[in-house]
Amino acid sequence: MATDCSRPASGSGPMPLDEALARVVQGFGPVTGVETVPLPDSLGRILAEPVTAPVDVPPAAVSAMDGYAYATPANPDSPLRLPVVGRVPAGARFEGMVRPGEAVRIFTGAPVPAGVDTVAMQEDCRAEEGAVVVLDPPARGANIRPAGEDMTAGSVVLEAGRRLRAQEVGLAAAVGRNSLSVRRRLRVVLFSTGDELREPGGAKPDHAIYDANRYTIGAQLAALGAEVRDLGILADKAAAVRAALEDAAGTADLIVTSGGVSVGEEDHVKAAVSALGSVDLWKLSIKPGKPLALGQVRGTAFLGLPGNPVSAMVTFMLVGRPLVLRLMGAESVQAPRCLVVAGFAFAKKPGRREFLRARLEIGADGRPVARKFPIDSSGVLTSMVEADGLVDMPAGETAIREGDMVAFLPFTGLFG
Repeated sequence: MATDCSRPASGSGPMPLDEALARVVQGFGPVTGVETVPLPDSLGRILAEPVTAPVDVPPAAVSAMDGYAYATPANPDSPLRLPVVGRVPAGARFEGMVRPGEAVRIFTGAPVPAGVDTVAMQEDCRAEEGAVVVLDPPARGANIRPAGEDMTAGSVVLEAGRRLRAQEVGLAAAVGRNSLSVRRRLRVVLFSTGDELREPGGAKPDHAIYDANRYTIGAQLAALGAEVRDLGILADKAAAVRAALEDAAGTADLIVTSGGVSVGEEDHVKAAVSALGSVDLWKLSIKPGKPLALGQVRGTAFLGLPGNPVSAMVTFMLVGRPLVLRLMGAESVQAPRCLVVAGFAFAKKPGRREFLRARLEIGADGRPVARKFPIDSSGVLTSMVEADGLVDMPAGETAIREGDMVAFLPFTGLFG
């Protein structure tokens, strides 16, 4: 499962996010077995074995358009009048050869007859009795897709370790696969800690709060394709926390908790993990989301997230998501990002990397513009609802000016 993730951080201060990610990638690998599933059930799974094309796709030269396929005469005119000697719908083939100066009616995807060198779109043609007039003849070779244009026989079209989206599923179907070998779903045990927490739907005293973290983190895990077993809210009791962790280690590939990983007297998770395995408490140099615990319980991977709801979500997006993907066997754990225009001004002290919650709008020039949520508190969960993603402000930068180009991490990529 893991190598050594508890090496001292470089320097004595908080750990940079890039170093934390490097440790996750280097320290963890696939923990799940392999199973074969029907193609429709492979969506979102991690491909366990490469997929090879057994045939060329397309298997023969085909028409890219509805129109007329013809063999260019020796001295072509413009417009070009040609006798029509046949008709070729998709799924059929023309027997014989088209001679120079002859044409056949053809449809998209139909095999190009022998002798044909060009296909003219029907919009550029005028049909006549027994003939066609090509009003504006295209360049020779136009609108013909050669055999193997998409995939060639024997080539690897999908590498092992790829997370399967709709397009990968379709590609597998295009080479004739009706099932795929994929990694088994990651089994995750999830719980929250804190005597102040209450289950949604029940009564609570004024000093208590409803537990949102299990639901946000559980939803993020499910979006990644994990099987989640929810243990609920554990009391701030050392014995209860230890018993839950030990039980979970026998049935899970990963244990995820929120809260209880700081250094307070009622934070029992870190002590329990240390007693049952090993844990490294990282103080990440990011905002929101400073404390993070990573380790193992009886050989099962462990991830301890901060208790504040925004910190828990953001830390899971930035570190938990790559960890889950690595455990599931994914080769790439990079989150997509793009450049957008800053529609706000912001200043901070140097030294800590900040992830600013922002929504996107389309500016007057058509470019996407990020509008920062006005509150930076890690307890304001509404900011995650109103935002479309995170503006990544590097540790060394101290100011963003309105109109600057900034890196943006969309939630659509971080949630899946």
